[in-house]
Amino acid sequence: MNITLVTGGARSGKSTYAERLARESNKKVTYIATAIPFDDGMKDRIKKHKASRPSYWSTIERYKEFSSMKAMPEFQEADLLLLDCMTVLVSNLLLDSGLDFDNCSMAQIDSLEEDIFKEVNELIDTLRSYDKSIIIVTNELGMGIVPAYRMGRIFRDIAGRVNQYIASIADDVFLTVSGIPLKIK
Repeated sequence: MNITLVTGGARSGKSTYAERLARESNKKVTYIATAIPFDDGMKDRIKKHKASRPSYWSTIERYKEFSSMKAMPEFQEADLLLLDCMTVLVSNLLLDSGLDFDNCSMAQIDSLEEDIFKEVNELIDTLRSYDKSIIIVTNELGMGIVPAYRMGRIFRDIAGRVNQYIASIADDVFLTVSGIPLKIK
């Protein structure tokens, strides 16, 4: 099993680079799409992502309950998985929680973060149990301004810790800047 993390800012070229790595691997690729088409902007973004990847790649649309992928032929037959993107996954799980982020307690936030890490670990454990390699795309959130609203700060903090965790267990980590990948691990 090999874990590659590709990170960078918005529109930095991270998805393009991750897809290039997957294509160049000459492995059977399954794409794990974490986005939910909740508005026209996201629907357009998903459409563009689909158009950018080879039509012969399989796709699994999932941002949680990763152990259920074990029964899917798209998972079983893949040599390499490409998950795009971890920060969207974290965002979806935050929104699924139903928490009132303006009024929730730190204990509730800590519990939510534990739940999110359980999902991330379920993904990693599922991959390890089947010896699957993965390329994970994620946004680098630590280089921007501190969000003005509480939910944004909670999201940034949890996503940042998830990114740190994945980077710590990854074999390779790339940072993309203006379309240029830089290997940092």
